[in-house]
Amino acid sequence: MKLHRAVWLVYAFGVVPVAVSAPQSAPTQRAITIDDLFQIREVSDPQITSDGQAVAYTVKSYSLRDDRTEERIWMVPTSGGEPTQMTSEGVSSSHPRWSPDGKFLAFLSERNEGKTQVWLLSRGGGEAQRLTDTPQDVDNFVWSPDSRRLALVLRDSTPEELEVATERKELRPDFSNQPETAPARTKKHKAQGPWVIDRLQTKADEVGYLDGRRTHLYVIEIASKCLTQVTSGDYDDSQPAWSPDGARLAFTSNRSADPDRNYNNDIWTVDAGNSDKGTHLTQITTNPGEDNSPAWSPDGQWIAYVTQIEPRLFEYATKHLGVSPAAGGAAKVLTLKLDRVTSDPHFSPDSKNIYFIADDDGTQNLCRVPVQGGEVSCPSAARQMLYAYSIASNGAIAAQISLMDRPDEVYFQAADTEPPTRRTHTNDALLSQLKLAQGEYIHFKSKDGTSVAGYLYKPIDYAAGKKYPTLLRPHGGPVWSYYAEFQAQAQLMAAHGYASLLPNPRGSTGYGQKFSQAIFADWGNKDYQDDMAIVKYAVEKGIADPDKLGVGGHSYGAISTDFIIVQTTQFKAAISDAGEALNISNYGHDQYQKDYETELGRPWENEAVWKKLSPFYRSTNITTPTLFMGGDSDWNVPILGGEQMYQALKSLGRVTELVVYPGEYHEFRTPSHMKDRYQRQLAWYGHYVKGDATLATPPATSREAGGGDE
Repeated sequence: MKLHRAVWLVYAFGVVPVAVSAPQSAPTQRAITIDDLFQIREVSDPQITSDGQAVAYTVKSYSLRDDRTEERIWMVPTSGGEPTQMTSEGVSSSHPRWSPDGKFLAFLSERNEGKTQVWLLSRGGGEAQRLTDTPQDVDNFVWSPDSRRLALVLRDSTPEELEVATERKELRPDFSNQPETAPARTKKHKAQGPWVIDRLQTKADEVGYLDGRRTHLYVIEIASKCLTQVTSGDYDDSQPAWSPDGARLAFTSNRSADPDRNYNNDIWTVDAGNSDKGTHLTQITTNPGEDNSPAWSPDGQWIAYVTQIEPRLFEYATKHLGVSPAAGGAAKVLTLKLDRVTSDPHFSPDSKNIYFIADDDGTQNLCRVPVQGGEVSCPSAARQMLYAYSIASNGAIAAQISLMDRPDEVYFQAADTEPPTRRTHTNDALLSQLKLAQGEYIHFKSKDGTSVAGYLYKPIDYAAGKKYPTLLRPHGGPVWSYYAEFQAQAQLMAAHGYASLLPNPRGSTGYGQKFSQAIFADWGNKDYQDDMAIVKYAVEKGIADPDKLGVGGHSYGAISTDFIIVQTTQFKAAISDAGEALNISNYGHDQYQKDYETELGRPWENEAVWKKLSPFYRSTNITTPTLFMGGDSDWNVPILGGEQMYQALKSLGRVTELVVYPGEYHEFRTPSHMKDRYQRQLAWYGHYVKGDATLATPPATSREAGGGDE
């Protein structure tokens, strides 16, 4: 699946369709600018202390001047008050986690040009101290219930990492306790030698070519810093969760004969104190689909997890909430009647209920269900995006929530029967200066009568009776949705006089499995009809100017854009950002070979379907001026797709342009590249949709591929 999470966006969902308006404009408020987007600080990962008195969280900031991002950890009292900065400027820190006894805050950070390691900070103050000292990065960690140990997730180190660590004298003398190295057959030689690959899955975005290195679980003693490996083998182990007595670890792993060929992740448990590297495991789930995100009940009796029970539908299948006896036994699926995607399960302190995030009707909210089964309740359901949460031992909840008129902040609930109260005000000063667009959650009928929903953002100067240039923005996924969250790009376009249409067509989450799987092996058909239906709605309502329409999206949104412009000439401009159009060329080239075969079959055995779902073959239908964009290091949806479509249109003599950003993955990381992308999008739409006299390619940001070094 071409999954996409746009920068500065958070997921949300609600229950009742409503209109959400921006705060009353003050005379000093102004339109949002591109530079303002880089002043918005991203709040995430709220972690409440066990006693419920404070919340640690991260704040990511963007610097155009230094062309870098930085993430720092803050703490705010749950009773209210000013936040305290926990980590210093100049180095990024993430993944804050309180020790259960409340004495320490552990976090991940890459300092002194080293690997990402676990650091400890006393709650009472002082300098952070490095805990781990591994040759490779620490991917993840979890505190033990007694606060004396951490479970770590480490990928097998390379021989080069061990050599560098040895040269720097970073390895302890006892090498027997160090993380194991990759098998010799997977060694990546020095001097840019070859990758030697013999597994079915060859690539992953932000990783590149895959070798035989795997992720395994380790336990480190805080006092002695003794490191013990507790799982091993040619498998990836992740998502560790401690049993309440600290004796065992639950984790997620695909331990089938060839994990690259199926989606069969299961939940397992292992003795946290053994040094046999996981020779003796207990298998908790046997579902042939994907089980993940294990959570142990405080009484030690149950393990909750997220489960997909129809592996043939992989991402199109609803992710349900399951629960199994911790000692092994019959599993129960608790949310079948809900028919909504669930995530992030946590038990209530009394072990009687399981909390989870439910994706419903363009929102995300916190819900709960009894561990024995029963009715699902969502105590504080609202049209919002609740993206993450944590629970204290007294039942208090800290959550990360975004609203349509406000980016993510930390909210607090003393009990789930109370409404959440905002405890951080990270972006208030900036937002007070800005005049934001009005956002509405709307419903409309598709061509075949199917009811579809989505979000409509009007220009900030909107006046009833006036028609506006309008942009259709298909979302990524395709199994994803637009949510009731702060949509930075829609706000930017509204500031430049555009209405934005953000539909949730068939294929989207939040409307049930049948709605999601309606486009299985049938891309660009029913979702195309639904995307066009929101345009028709906006035209009939007198909002959209039918002669000034643009379309564009990222990832599957770009694929949708390609499908749209080969089927209609209604749009004056299109932007296809990280898309694909000739699917056969991506088979074995991107990271989705398993998904392709599951959904479309092998290309040499099902050629007709592969060709049908490739808009490239209908390139001659395109007359829309189209800008293709992407990163040159993207293995999720490689730039190859944009290159091929650009070449086809260029060969046909159509108006087109290709922009490739060096060193960027599917999600961009470099602020200057992010800004350049926004500038080019505004220029392209301004020239071709609005008919502005300005150039379609802004001179200030134009860099010809053959122009040499500046």
